[in-house]
Amino acid sequence: MAKLSLAPKTIKYLMFIFNLFFVITGIVLLSIGAVIHGVYHQYQHFLDNRFFSVPSLLVAVGSIIFIIAFFGCCGAVRESYCMIITFCTLLAAIFLLEIIGGIMGYVMRAQVASIAQQKMLDTMPRYNNSYEIQFVWDNLQRDFHCCGTINATDWTNTAKLSGIPMSCCDDTIGAIGMSNCTLSSENLHEVGCIDAFAKFAETHAAKIAGVGIGLGIIQLIGILLSSYLAKSIKNCYQTM
Repeated sequence: MAKLSLAPKTIKYLMFIFNLFFVITGIVLLSIGAVIHGVYHQYQHFLDNRFFSVPSLLVAVGSIIFIIAFFGCCGAVRESYCMIITFCTLLAAIFLLEIIGGIMGYVMRAQVASIAQQKMLDTMPRYNNSYEIQFVWDNLQRDFHCCGTINATDWTNTAKLSGIPMSCCDDTIGAIGMSNCTLSSENLHEVGCIDAFAKFAETHAAKIAGVGIGLGIIQLIGILLSSYLAKSIKNCYQTM
């Protein structure tokens, strides 16, 4: 086997270091994808299926990265042209997937409000008929200290309910017996849920965009390193 000269050897060791960072990016992608998928799942009734595709993509890419890192390490150790080329090709594919994921995350930011608002308005009339819808709405209104889609009157005007849910009001400390939540209650959540929830979802979409593009740039460096190493290995064989 032809041995590499000093400069390609430096690239070889740099590839080992890069693969370490590459595995770390895989762990980051897996973690962020799983966390955001879990967060979105809590409010799946208010989101379109497209919002679940991107965090699922991050989880898939994060898992594949461990396989790709194997080709990179083995290819560098054995100075195998084929393994380095395989690593470079797979890394380029992952790079494109992450850029696509980043772009999709950015595009979704502009669609959050309109999609979530319509979903909210559609689920409100089912509040009394579905425990699942009731559970999601109550959690949403308590977590974000909001009430209704636009405001509290949505429960009587849009949902056609006789009153508004108790989750629209803060719990009264020291209250004994039954308490009611009305439009005139002092502890009523006056803010509508669409603004708070849209901001919440936009923040997570922005995280997806930032992670996808940021890690894509890091992996672009890996593509350049592996391409140079593969070229050096090929040249060594040609000069034998």
